[in-house]
Amino acid sequence: MIQIKEPKTDVSITRREQQSQEGEAPITPVAGFIDLHEIPRDKGGLIQFYNHSGDLLFVGKARKLRQRVKKHLQDNVSPLRTHREEIHRIDVTFVEDAMERDIYETYLINSKQAKYNIDKVYYKQQ
Repeated sequence: MIQIKEPKTDVSITRREQQSQEGEAPITPVAGFIDLHEIPRDKGGLIQFYNHSGDLLFVGKARKLRQRVKKHLQDNVSPLRTHREEIHRIDVTFVEDAMERDIYETYLINSKQAKYNIDKVYYKQQ
């Protein structure tokens, strides 16, 4: 049997407001997140969206992480479009290999029972 372990989180950002310092330029939030710059533009990997209670809402994968996170927070076709207000934390894990990303995504969706993932679900939702 194949053993898969949950990959470690490389970047974690939380919904928050900017604490402005004098002379500091304001950051325009994207769905309440002001720290998207911490997610690299050029890395591939996994994205996990959590609510305030720490429950996993959605797992996704991307070749370009920051761009995909922004799409989930702004796009009208994202599975999260009607649940954006629930998102409190976003965890990002760098995984460059496309096949590994796919395996980890499926593993995380099923082992953590992501609430809003509908593809790759092999457990019975209640």
